[in-house]
Amino acid sequence: MPCAPQWAPRLALVKIGVILPAAEVDGEGETPQWRTTRSFALAAEAHGLDSVWMFDHFFNRLPDGTTEGMHEAWTIVSAVLAVTERIEVGTLVMCSTFRNPGLLAKMAATADAVSGGRLILGLGAGWHDPEYDAFGFPRDRRLARFEEYLRIVVPLLRGETVSFRGRYHGVDRAVLAPPPAHHVPVLVAADGPRMLRLAARHADAWNTAWYGEPGPALRDALAAFDAALAAEGGDRASVARTVGMVVHDPEHPVDHDDEGPAFDGSVAELADAIDAYAALGVDHLIVLLQPLTERSLDRLALAIARRDAR
Repeated sequence: MPCAPQWAPRLALVKIGVILPAAEVDGEGETPQWRTTRSFALAAEAHGLDSVWMFDHFFNRLPDGTTEGMHEAWTIVSAVLAVTERIEVGTLVMCSTFRNPGLLAKMAATADAVSGGRLILGLGAGWHDPEYDAFGFPRDRRLARFEEYLRIVVPLLRGETVSFRGRYHGVDRAVLAPPPAHHVPVLVAADGPRMLRLAARHADAWNTAWYGEPGPALRDALAAFDAALAAEGGDRASVARTVGMVVHDPEHPVDHDDEGPAFDGSVAELADAIDAYAALGVDHLIVLLQPLTERSLDRLALAIARRDAR
């Protein structure tokens, strides 16, 4: 049976994961079908990658009003956990507003039991307003709602009986029965002082994204989290640092516009860039491949093999 994920920092042995293709922007004019997502996840596992990750959105609405489709995150995560055997499966990240905190904790404990301890539960406060408006979710005071959410989800996953009454969420002697069989790592995606403090206080892992080559922006983000962790009385070994990296295949440019930072070097240069992330103390590198295809995955695997051969 696979062991629960280990979050101790590993400099040279930085974990490497990839985002799953499950959104219209990842396909050729349509949202990828399940067989495509499944094949990609199995290929990532066969290549020896450490993890695959799923975004959590109902859709993406562009400024011109165009709506891009995507599959529901928890359904895809559960299916991938069921068809894989070794690889960790994470959420980047579940929007706290979309699901009741007690229900989400129960779902996470059950999915983790099915997988034998391979779930990474990433959580965030949410941001894409068109989803909230379309489906009737409140989008006021998202950070305050998220703070209450963590105060319910995290102790439930740690096997505690939880009673909490906040402004937005409440539970009364809630318990997960059966209790979680493994330690389910909770990841919080965060920037800004308040969110960083919440990650330092509650999480097993913190995420910052998106970057190309590591540079001053990433160093500043890492330093800001270190400061938040120190303010909460934590230590460097207590919370893993996960970083999102965008990698373009220069021979196969993407069709859609992407104005964010991205890495577009050769396979050898990609191996060097991964080394540079590891040298900064990154514990888990989460790669968004562009285009998001198995060919791009093969290319990433070549870069990893090049590092391993050194």
